[in-house]
Amino acid sequence: MSLRDFLERFRPTGTPGAAAVGVPADRAAERAAELEPALARLTDVQREAARIRAAADEAAEVLRRDTALRAERVVADARERAPEVRRLAAAPVLEDGRHEADAVRAAGDRSAEAVRARARERMPELVDRTVADALRRATGAGGTP
Repeated sequence: MSLRDFLERFRPTGTPGAAAVGVPADRAAERAAELEPALARLTDVQREAARIRAAADEAAEVLRRDTALRAERVVADARERAPEVRRLAAAPVLEDGRHEADAVRAAGDRSAEAVRARARERMPELVDRTVADALRRATGAGGTP
């Protein structure tokens, strides 16, 4: 008990005037009696709050487990779909590569055809010169056999 509480006990209990016979007030007891029902209700509220917190903790744990399972499923699904996604992503690049390869092949074919055409044009003259040279050598005309 504090000094203030002790001194409060000797405070006059009535209005000033004739002396009244009274019992010193016990303020601490009055406060305890006044607060006891409210504190009892507060205790009930604290128990209810603890129960609610425990239920919320349990619900949160269930949510965490469910979310972890869902996340694992999403990751597994993504890993399963990854090859197909890569294939689809690579398809345009591969198609561009095929077009480029076709273009290079076509340019090579054109170059080869140009070489063949020149060879066809020049072949009769080269054959004639080679035959003439061979005949000259064989007959001794203009060279040593």
